[in-house]
Amino acid sequence: MATVALTKETFEETVTKNDIVLVDWWADWCGPCKQFAPTYDSSSEKHEDVVFAKIDTEDQQELAAAAGIQSIPTLMAFRDGILLFNQPGALPREALEDVIEQVKELDMDQVREQIAKEEGADHAGHDHG
Repeated sequence: MATVALTKETFEETVTKNDIVLVDWWADWCGPCKQFAPTYDSSSEKHEDVVFAKIDTEDQQELAAAAGIQSIPTLMAFRDGILLFNQPGALPREALEDVIEQVKELDMDQVREQIAKEEGADHAGHDHG
């Protein structure tokens, strides 16, 4: 599967409607972004079950600001709409594969439990099950 370009109109739907979504925040003037692109693209060919999205921070400044992007490239990984990984810098191929494997292997019930515990401090007594 090739990479998909996201905009503020498609971002939320893409992240929440797909199981695993990686997001590469980049810009045309950014050298490291250009170095990372082929690595990202070749990974997208290997993982049919993962959506590899790209967001051009120049084109989507509002979205980049909302996501708190400070340096690019930044890679984010979402699973079930939950942000699990958020790191600036161009990752080497092995590191990217490692992130993908970790996201795939995560026990999402545990992750949701952890989030519920953290939110539990705010919402005592509400069961979101």
